[in-house]
Amino acid sequence: MVKICCIGAGYVGGPTMAVIALKCPSIEVAVVDISVSRITAWNSDQLPIYEPGLDEVVKQCRGRNLFFSTDVERHVSEADIIFVSVNTPTKTRGLGAGKAADLTYWECAARMIADVSKSNKIVVEKSTVPVKTAEAIEKILTHNSKGIKFQILSNPEFLAEGTAIKDLFNPDRVLIGGRETPDGQKAIKALKDVYAHWVPEERIICSNLWSAELSKLAANAFLAQRISSVNAMSALCEATGADVSEVSRAIGMDTRIGSKFLNSSVGFGGSCFQKDILNLVYICECNGLTEVASYWKQVIKVNDYQKSRFVNRVVSSMFNTVSGKKIAVLGFAFKKDTGDTRETPAIDVCKGLLGDKARLSIYDPQVTEEQIQRDLSMNKFDWDHPVHLQPMSPASVKEVSVVWDAYNATKDAHGLCILTEWDEFKTLDFERIFANMQKPAFVFDGRNVVDAEKLREIGFIVYSIGKPLDSWLKDMPAVA
Repeated sequence: MVKICCIGAGYVGGPTMAVIALKCPSIEVAVVDISVSRITAWNSDQLPIYEPGLDEVVKQCRGRNLFFSTDVERHVSEADIIFVSVNTPTKTRGLGAGKAADLTYWECAARMIADVSKSNKIVVEKSTVPVKTAEAIEKILTHNSKGIKFQILSNPEFLAEGTAIKDLFNPDRVLIGGRETPDGQKAIKALKDVYAHWVPEERIICSNLWSAELSKLAANAFLAQRISSVNAMSALCEATGADVSEVSRAIGMDTRIGSKFLNSSVGFGGSCFQKDILNLVYICECNGLTEVASYWKQVIKVNDYQKSRFVNRVVSSMFNTVSGKKIAVLGFAFKKDTGDTRETPAIDVCKGLLGDKARLSIYDPQVTEEQIQRDLSMNKFDWDHPVHLQPMSPASVKEVSVVWDAYNATKDAHGLCILTEWDEFKTLDFERIFANMQKPAFVFDGRNVVDAEKLREIGFIVYSIGKPLDSWLKDMPAVA
């Protein structure tokens, strides 16, 4: 029986291994992590991450050919294929701080693999890593190998949170990069055979190591660039009276452009986009490509501008101050159908409003109060480091309350900000919300989920990103 071990039981490792176990019943899959609480959660009825469909997959396989364990060394030593899905946070100090990836956890994993291995292994990069990481890992494994052979493969994940299980069942492509040597090609075939249990052969792409590593960074940079492009257009739409939804629809029907990732919003979030672009910027700078680095930096600049523009619009619309005013925040996760708050635009928007002394009442169907308070207490990039390096008991932000539904959040509020596109926000009883809010009652829709005209008929003053401005808002322009 082929044995697979995945080091790292997070958003990538857990779902990916669960689907491999489901689709490959003849393969034994172990997911290992040093976090006792995380592994305990994977073995319980309350999984550590929320992802539609994940629960059912795990329950079908767990205890049969899918195992979650803290016995890292045993499972690594027994495995034929080892996926490494450890964190690669952005460095917060030293060379490359604020841009470069910190490969400490990767190096520790590589040294441990070399230390406990008693048979030849295929080691698969599953985390997003800088180009040429495989070379560094190869050196560590080779110099500590004790005669054992290791082949390094790059198999980047292209999952979207909220649709990860669907993406794993029916991927656009599976990319496997390896050395162009007989042993390297043999290793590629071994991993290809795993995916071939359910992925059509034409969708399994094989490349050299460096192409595979760079493809992941490039994919995320291109997606983020599309979001920043449409968000830059949204500012121009507001200034000219155009409607960003109509512009997006028109350009998206061009087959050369396509319609995906053209929804304007308060900004992109998630664990990958900003981190991977910063990483790309650093690699470009290290290779003397300053113009290319500047180009990608601008994608992040526009994203930051969009968030500050939204905050400025809220404050300027409400008589240029939100001091002491209750602002309801609907949605804190970076997108719907996930509880993930990493780099969510809601953090910067909330901090911006708190900076003007607003009182916030926050509701999100999947994010806990502790997580929200922790996010608002942390410095930038702290989320990307282990929990023991984060504030253990978040300093409760006095002006923030976290509540259990949208109606409680909006009661007596002066304004309402929609920051995540949860489906339930589309069907709220806005007449009831309007009746219980202070007047004038403002809605600031950062995701374009509500029907602005219907809300105006109820009596709201409405701001929707990239849409023609309410006459009230024209009289009170946002100061950038």
